Amino acid sequence: MSRIAKLPPEEWDERLVKAIRPDNLTDLEQGLTRYFAHCPEQALGLMAFGGALKMNRSLPDRLVELVRLRVAFFNQCRSCMAIRYSDAVADGVTEGLVCSLERPQEAENLSAAEKAAIRYGELMATDHLAIDDAVYDDLRQHFTESQIVELGMTVAFFVGFGRLAATWHMVEELPEAFRKAESIAPWGAEKIEVR
Repeated sequence: MSRIAKLPPEEWDERLVKAIRPDNLTDLEQGLTRYFAHCPEQALGLMAFGGALKMNRSLPDRLVELVRLRVAFFNQCRSCMAIRYSDAVADGVTEGLVCSLERPQEAENLSAAEKAAIRYGELMATDHLAIDDAVYDDLRQHFTESQIVELGMTVAFFVGFGRLAATWHMVEELPEAFRKAESIAPWGAEKIEVR
């Protein structure tokens, strides 16, 4: 059970209802908004930031999803690990590719750019002070300066809000494998695709 009470859409600020249109979404697709609705001003600001990261993205959806899932593993965010975004699936994310995230640096089906981005995300989630000049030099082999900034902002979003979501323990709508108490991984279990 979640540690923070969910607000049903009928109790949301009308601006959140207009922005999300919850009647068109499953409970799971309403996601964190059900919790953030307790603080509508902050929720709207966060939605603007998250929306800008997604709508104005220059990085491939596949790469962003792979980084998100690797960060989710270190955060142990169960809802983050259970979800596959449809735009990433359309961009080539398969469960076989997700299984490569168990040992991404050894995976033959990940590009050098994906491995560099995944490594960066992994370090941000586990040991951010280990990110040194060599890590940025590696990123520069594959990405422009603006893409590196975009990647950094995106990963910071994943790390911070993934950890918050993990502490809230939002597991009610997730497949059984994601409701258990022990440490889990996003590979090898039932998944949910969302818009």
